[in-house]
Amino acid sequence: MPTMKLSEMRKLSVAELQKEVAARKKELMELRFQASIGQLDKNHRVRETKREIARLLTVLTEKQK
Repeated sequence: MPTMKLSEMRKLSVAELQKEVAARKKELMELRFQASIGQLDKNHRVRETKREIARLLTVLTEKQK
């Protein structure tokens, strides 16, 4: 999945943000699995995905307040 800009994240509704977080967590799990068996070509994707999850959760918290 391509990375999403912060401005794009802020335009999403709470339900859409929760859906994106779930999708990114699933992607992270798959990336970690690939890394553990040595099939991951782009190691930086793990870090990028973790940071994107954190950004999504931050925006989600902002919207819920």
